[in-house]
Amino acid sequence: MYELRCEAAFDSAHFLTDYHGKCENLHGHRWRVEVHVAQDHLQESGDERGMVMDFGKVKSVVKQTAQRLDHTFLVEEGSLAKDTIDCLKREGFSLTMLPFRTTAENLAHWFFEQLKGQSIPVVSVEVDETPNNRAVYRPGTISG
Repeated sequence: MYELRCEAAFDSAHFLTDYHGKCENLHGHRWRVEVHVAQDHLQESGDERGMVMDFGKVKSVVKQTAQRLDHTFLVEEGSLAKDTIDCLKREGFSLTMLPFRTTAENLAHWFFEQLKGQSIPVVSVEVDETPNNRAVYRPGTISG
């Protein structure tokens, strides 16, 4: 198996709906994303011969995906009243509405799906919420 790793970072604010602790309040992070791309074999022909894929392409797609969330307020759909959303928009805030609770785990899964949808052979995504706290999404099953 051959594997590439590519990183990007973005800054955003969020809060956790129905959570009882510090993270229920609006706060921000410098999120770090590490994408793992892998294949069993290297490309056999063309510009990418001898590669899993061009680092430049992986880097570009990862960076563009991270940029979609950079300097925005990540909001779980349905977590704020419509008039609050409207007020934030009127005040010029950049909002990114997401259909899930804005945890590092869910962001790792979201990144995975975004990259997979762009034909990147992603096998896992790691999202650091802080330098000491990381969530990993890797498809598969855990039996217990």
